[in-house]
Amino acid sequence: MASSHPASHRTHVPLSSESGGNPFDNDAPPVPIHIVTDASQLPREFLNPSPKRQLVVGFDCEGIDLCRHGTLCIMQLSFPDAIYLVDAIEGGEMLIKACKPALESSYVTKVIHDCKRDSEALYFQFGIKLHNVMDTQIAYSLIEEQEGRTRLPDDYISFVGLLADPRYCGISYPEKEEVRLLLRQDPNFWTYRPLSELMVRAAADDVRFLLYIYHMMMGKLNQRSLWYLAVHGALYCQCFCVSDNNYADWPSVPPIPDNLITEGNAPEEEVLSILDVPQGKMGRVIGRKGASILSIKESCNAEIFLGGAKGPPDKVRKAEAMLRGRMMD
Repeated sequence: MASSHPASHRTHVPLSSESGGNPFDNDAPPVPIHIVTDASQLPREFLNPSPKRQLVVGFDCEGIDLCRHGTLCIMQLSFPDAIYLVDAIEGGEMLIKACKPALESSYVTKVIHDCKRDSEALYFQFGIKLHNVMDTQIAYSLIEEQEGRTRLPDDYISFVGLLADPRYCGISYPEKEEVRLLLRQDPNFWTYRPLSELMVRAAADDVRFLLYIYHMMMGKLNQRSLWYLAVHGALYCQCFCVSDNNYADWPSVPPIPDNLITEGNAPEEEVLSILDVPQGKMGRVIGRKGASILSIKESCNAEIFLGGAKGPPDKVRKAEAMLRGRMMD
């Protein structure tokens, strides 16, 4: 699956726990990091999704103010034998759109940590409807709930926190804070070319652990949690992708599987509610004469996503009310 183009950068990808030994053994051969500027450098199996060869890839995006109005600069893809940094600056719109079939395919599972802003950028900048994601941030919360540990509805683990959890990786990630500091000093950090060693390493680090974490998490999730994971992933991909057709062109949310529909034990349907507020009228909903955000959360177990300056003018707030069935009966 490796590219035919030479790669000057290499890194280690954690081995599957099924392979035996230490998954973080740096004595294992490193895999190449390919900087992609043309679609021909990407694996054919990825560019041409097929039910005969379903793929699972680690996925992430980097950019300037990554959202509808920002700039997507790099799209990272991790495979067991290579990492691909898809350069949207050098390759342009044609390169990213060549990835559209895979990013929208049911045959390619995209493993990502917090898909919302990546999906928004892909949708508004390239017309791509990100589909079939396995969001490790969502999965982490579902596993916590499944195992009886309670978390607040919007208390999500960061990627750094996930990597530090000894049940998954148990490693520190100081480079992430280094890049965050550079981004605060210079928001255009991801636009500079050629990519520096730090940029390549940071971009690769954001995806090289994802496939290992994916296999760890999939072994923990029960059938009900797997369905919630699929539904939440679908809704989160749509979260900030508001359009006039009310998501009519997006894939439908996965239905409740037959094996979960048992008398008195069926999980509740998920409801995505979008709160449209005219510009300058937020006080009607929250503020001195409205309900506070805390009250909204407590009344309907809602997850509140703030669009802020990044959201469209007529959609300044969105609320996702998850009507959850219990993970454990």
